Amino acid sequence: MLYTQGKTDCKPGEVGYDEQRLDVLNRHLQRVIDDGEIQCATYCVSRKGKIFAHGAIGKKSFRKDDDTPVQPDSVRYIASITKLFTAVAIMKLVEDGVTRLDVPVGEILPQFNTPPYNGVTLFQLLTHSSGMHADGGCFENKYQTNYWNLIEGMHKLHDQKKDGEFDWLTAALSTIGNGFRIKPDTEWAYCSFGFVILGAVIEKLTGIHAHKYIEDNICKPLDMKDTAFELTPEKAKRSIVSDEEGEKFINSIINNTYEPYWIGEKLKIPSTGGGLDSTVYDLNRFGNMIISGGTLNGARILGRKAVEKMTTVVSELPNFTWNANEKKRYYGVGFDMRHGPAFTYSQGTVMHEGSGACSLDIDPKEELVAAWIVPFAKEGWFSRALYNVQNIIWSGII
Repeated sequence: MLYTQGKTDCKPGEVGYDEQRLDVLNRHLQRVIDDGEIQCATYCVSRKGKIFAHGAIGKKSFRKDDDTPVQPDSVRYIASITKLFTAVAIMKLVEDGVTRLDVPVGEILPQFNTPPYNGVTLFQLLTHSSGMHADGGCFENKYQTNYWNLIEGMHKLHDQKKDGEFDWLTAALSTIGNGFRIKPDTEWAYCSFGFVILGAVIEKLTGIHAHKYIEDNICKPLDMKDTAFELTPEKAKRSIVSDEEGEKFINSIINNTYEPYWIGEKLKIPSTGGGLDSTVYDLNRFGNMIISGGTLNGARILGRKAVEKMTTVVSELPNFTWNANEKKRYYGVGFDMRHGPAFTYSQGTVMHEGSGACSLDIDPKEELVAAWIVPFAKEGWFSRALYNVQNIIWSGII
């Protein structure tokens, strides 16, 4: 087993955890690697604010001839876990009196101040209940066009001299036949673009780009040194490389030759639905801030009541995404709060997955935070790297 130990604060037994269960975790992760489902794994687990497990298994590169081991501080794109940071940023503005969760988006962004969008609220975007079109793949629809394709298509047709400055929000909302997938507040349907809109809300309310607002008001105060929307050459050198496209991108950052090619970057659209890079250590710090009521080591990010609101079930709508058939999908403000036969964490645990894949799970009752990054080695979604890992980690609680 290619294993590297990271820094810890204490031994597992000191915080009421059975150390032998970490051996079970490592063996499980190695099996999933051997079976070709994931490339490698990094994890960081804490209880009562102390990290007792921090490790890395497998190779940093997807290339067979590169045996460089992945490290506990290896950097990786955390995809939709970014949404938690966006939700916290919105909640900061709420507790500062700048806005409220029940405010219609149209009161902030004029593009939404028209039917059918004028009734959509910040709360609905944060809980995936706005009725807007879900991410591609959520439902079987080979004709679905996502919002990014609409933006890119209209941008190609845009004549700045004739039409003025390009408005990406109008482009996303104005195409005939787009509108809503379903009536708002009818069902839970995962809409990442809703969090992109929230990024535009942050910028409109603060006058600061959402990326900078999140980094300056959440990441930096929490001393999350490896968490940002843009990779530096140093962080790129520590990044997990999962495929040729990613390798090309990382090398371009290292060599200072990268040029934006994606429409979102070209137009500086907020990547607040899934644009952060991070490490498991940094994610653990974010989780402990939530458990501690919004403050960590003297750094206040949110007040206790704001955290309580975010981590309380506020939405219980039906869920039919990805062939699910749930009568109730439990959701907080930005936080996934699902529970059922698949999970062993405590009632009231909040979490979020990131595609491709990673997970951050926060159990306030047990004061346990677990973050793990498990890059998938092939197409698909592999529950053994996510749900099974969660069950193993929680099995060590004494």
